[in-house]
Amino acid sequence: MMKPKGILFLLSVILLTACSDVTREWKAATAAQKYYEQLAKGDTGLFLQGKTGVDSLPAGYRQQLLKAIQQYQTDMQQKHGGLHGVRISDNLPEADTLLGQPFVKTFLVLCYNDSTEEEIVVPMVEENEDWRMK
Repeated sequence: MMKPKGILFLLSVILLTACSDVTREWKAATAAQKYYEQLAKGDTGLFLQGKTGVDSLPAGYRQQLLKAIQQYQTDMQQKHGGLHGVRISDNLPEADTLLGQPFVKTFLVLCYNDSTEEEIVVPMVEENEDWRMK
């Protein structure tokens, strides 16, 4: 029978091994979380930069997207007193395809100031080794 110290050592080795290989799905979920944290801080411009293809959009359309994001932020403020935190859900991110396009389905939990939480799905695509919101 293994002694308690041996069990603890074995568990720590397993955890270290498992944690050292960060999957692309986890990288996508972490990137999604960072974008939504920018939104929680009120930085709608950085949140918009997290969208795929935003750099190639016409200026007018880009401004419309920015206004839509600002309206989304205003709605969260009015309905829930604002967004104070974002965490990755217990639902694991998963690779998927849509119309032949690979993406990662990530799950985030938005934590509002009125103590409610909402789980959302954020599709993420990889562009030049960076993860962006679809």
